[in-house]
Amino acid sequence: MHKSSLLNMERFINKYLDKNKNLKILDVGSQTVPEDIMGSYKVFFKNDKAKWDYYGCDMVAGNNVDIVLKNVYNWREIESNSYDVIISGQALEHVEFFWLTFLEIKRVLKHEGLCCIIVPSSGYEHKYPLDCYRYFSDGLRAIAKYVGLDVVEIYTQSDINEHPDMDEIWKDSVLICRKPNKNLLKDVKFFIKSSLIKFASRGATK
Repeated sequence: MHKSSLLNMERFINKYLDKNKNLKILDVGSQTVPEDIMGSYKVFFKNDKAKWDYYGCDMVAGNNVDIVLKNVYNWREIESNSYDVIISGQALEHVEFFWLTFLEIKRVLKHEGLCCIIVPSSGYEHKYPLDCYRYFSDGLRAIAKYVGLDVVEIYTQSDINEHPDMDEIWKDSVLICRKPNKNLLKDVKFFIKSSLIKFASRGATK
């Protein structure tokens, strides 16, 4: 975690989340480790006006982890349409088959719920235990389209004049998207598509 990532998340919260509304929030890849001196996003979700329930999920038990996922591509521990907000910062570059994880993000997000993804577009290799990808705005837009999320805002911090608070090593890309309104036909199509993709990918993801 770095300062720019925290600032990007704080900006998302201040711009898009209703501080008077009760919200259930899921942080994907939430574990903090001793060397991570910047901490986690949890501090931003304290709200005196409404009840904001923050839950951290990760692949292993640890600090700031409430839900341990047995499979990063199949979150059986989490019900569909159960979270108002899903966030993830500096995590998805470590996921081999990130498009499968995005399918799960879409599944557990409530209809009209918001998602904020922060990932690096640059930077050195840092394995936890893998380091697979860097992302640009077009790549994030493509994956949102692939899983059926509506893009609300998207940007990559490549110009320090435009983004004076950017981290010059990591140059974050930020995707803010919304799950569409409930539509039975589209929801059934997504369920079938998601199930077929997961089934076809089982051998590779083991």
